[in-house]
Amino acid sequence: MDAAGPAPKRERRWRIRLRRDRSLLVMTVPAVVLLAVFAYAPMLGLVTAFQSYDIYSGFWYSPLVGVKNFERLFQDPIFWHALENTLVISAVQLVLYFPVPIALALLFNEVASGRVRAFVQAVVYLPHFFSWVLVVTVFQEMLGGAGALNTLLRRHGYETWDIMTNPEAFKFLVTAQAVWKEAGWGVIVFLAALAAIDQSLYEAAAADGAGRWRRLWHVTLPGMRGVIVLMLVLRLGNALTVGFEQMLVQRQAVGRDASEVLDTFAYYYGVVNNNFSYGAAAGLFKGVLSLLLVLAANKLAHAFGEDGLYRR
Repeated sequence: MDAAGPAPKRERRWRIRLRRDRSLLVMTVPAVVLLAVFAYAPMLGLVTAFQSYDIYSGFWYSPLVGVKNFERLFQDPIFWHALENTLVISAVQLVLYFPVPIALALLFNEVASGRVRAFVQAVVYLPHFFSWVLVVTVFQEMLGGAGALNTLLRRHGYETWDIMTNPEAFKFLVTAQAVWKEAGWGVIVFLAALAAIDQSLYEAAAADGAGRWRRLWHVTLPGMRGVIVLMLVLRLGNALTVGFEQMLVQRQAVGRDASEVLDTFAYYYGVVNNNFSYGAAAGLFKGVLSLLLVLAANKLAHAFGEDGLYRR
């Protein structure tokens, strides 16, 4: 009797939770289905990285070649150049882009007027919904050879500078485009972190004579630290993805040497050349390296006393 007692109790508790959370579970079904269909099911195609894949035979009948695709990949100087470009652009974006949403969230938090804050947030969020083609077009109209900046310089007798076709400035250009398009959307997470900070901490700090900057340093930033570390770990895990469409649209303007990244390499030398196994090998290498970056970043977060993506 005693041995059989806990099991029915646990079953009753699960039934109660299921009835209570049934609507939430139903709401998650579409997200789980989309994730399974578009994220996990395509991973079956990674087997082509170890095959000499033939589109007519399919991966069931294409011959296995082991790691020959990876051997060829690691001997390809274009691949290493694409990896170098990817890491350089990612590093520039990490330094120049990552702090921007944090700074914007802090600024929005200081705006007293709710209407002004809502209006500015709406304006800053809007570019997130633009396509990369539209974003590049806007920058072309502002910074291109016939854009507003060069028109103004030409009118006043100064030398023009076509930033949109300058390979040396390309990494800063794509970072500026990413900031304009996505920084406002990234603010949402940090605003939620600010809303979770206990307001009594600000009151206690003000009572102790702390000014605005000291409250920011000793209350606001420590309260956001966990979310900042989490977003940094996610950013490092996504470091090798720097915008396929963004690079593709601007490839002709700046040339292959400046715009070739791992995603465009896998596309041009895999899909376009009908060498799907080679492209799959490049994609698998990128995925494994991204996983290692996430694990390393999460380990570093644990070393600083934060949870990161998961607790130890």
